[in-house]
Amino acid sequence: MNTQLNDGDLVVDIYPLSGYYFGSKPAAAASKDETVADRTMRLRSNYDARGMRISVLAVMLVELFKQPHVLLLQSENCIYNLPGGRLRPGESDVDGLKRKLLRKLTADDDNNQTNWEVSECIGSWWKSDFETLPYPYAPNAPKECTKLYLVKLPLNRDFIVPKNFKLLAVPLCQLHENRKTYGSIIAGIPQLLSRFSINMVSTST
Repeated sequence: MNTQLNDGDLVVDIYPLSGYYFGSKPAAAASKDETVADRTMRLRSNYDARGMRISVLAVMLVELFKQPHVLLLQSENCIYNLPGGRLRPGESDVDGLKRKLLRKLTADDDNNQTNWEVSECIGSWWKSDFETLPYPYAPNAPKECTKLYLVKLPLNRDFIVPKNFKLLAVPLCQLHENRKTYGSIIAGIPQLLSRFSINMVSTST
């Protein structure tokens, strides 16, 4: 769990990358090819039917070379994303994020055996329209909200991802303001984590 310090800071324990196993499972279904106009029309139709789209994403930290790293999914087209996805209607943030992590990062026969410790929401990003870039504040009548949750990892874990994705550990310093490569949301993670004290736990005996 996160530990409260006297000065109000939060301590997050992270563990060496060497304690985690990375395997693969059959490739996930490829996204349908669509033009920007088609995607906008689809999002608009979904908004009219269900209201604002809400997505939840996991920020998971590991230690490598004495530096904190974030786990990112990289697709075959070299697009980087945080693990997670869109909520179902009426689904809570925590339940939805756990469902997405089980589907994307565990074996297909896991049967909910893997427990994901979802901690606090560390930031939210909003879209005022279907084509706009996300912003870290809520506009009037937002069309989409993306929430970032800190997910605490145990000392050891197996990550099983679809073959058409890679799960990479990327150093925080590489993400900082690197919007061109990672997009606004991922590039903003270092700043969101600035209120935390990251404790890199040594597992050597």
